[in-house]
Amino acid sequence: MNNYLMGAFLFLAMSVRMLVSLGSYSGEGKEPMFGDYEAQRHWMEITYNLPAEDWYRNSSKNDLMYWGLDYPPLTAYHSLICGYVANWINPDWVKLNESRGFESYEHKLFMRYTVLVADILIYIPAVVVFCNTCLHSLDKLQQVSVAAVMLLYPGVILIDYGHFQYNCVSLGFTLWAVISLSAGYDLIGSMMFCFALNYKQMELYHAMPFFCYLLGGCCFDKKENR
Repeated sequence: MNNYLMGAFLFLAMSVRMLVSLGSYSGEGKEPMFGDYEAQRHWMEITYNLPAEDWYRNSSKNDLMYWGLDYPPLTAYHSLICGYVANWINPDWVKLNESRGFESYEHKLFMRYTVLVADILIYIPAVVVFCNTCLHSLDKLQQVSVAAVMLLYPGVILIDYGHFQYNCVSLGFTLWAVISLSAGYDLIGSMMFCFALNYKQMELYHAMPFFCYLLGGCCFDKKENR
């Protein structure tokens, strides 16, 4: 029964995300910057067309005053992957210096799906595993309730699908770090948090608890870290 309930909440979470994605996004049709939607599209354009050493460098081909790439390298490589897919579907979406402000229904669907795929691959599985492992002392109904709160949190859904961001990636990596540390795999947990931090510098807000936990393990736990 509880497995069916978890499945129902997952379906509800996906449905809410899809419904929000049907609406407009921040900056739609508003020149000259077009909001964060255009920022993410522009980063796909830059990373696809320019070598890595030019992604963060101001040049005639990369005007940093127009949505210059200001997130860590893992975000840039994510944009590169999306850029390859975008170019395969429609090269006009990422044509260097000619695709600024590009807007179409098909491209909007593509951009929405890039968020959804990242959510499905990283954040949503992390929530399910976290509730099943880290909260194993709770009964199944309580675990499902916690998962529902995490998956239906309006802040993440509205920012990622309404405003347009990929917070699900950095939050997902952070959650995988918590899962790994709780299982005693400090090295893997540290790597997961490094991935989160190298995706969004915003994860610095979570750095102190990880630092204190790992430092405490070094000082007081004599068991060999796995």
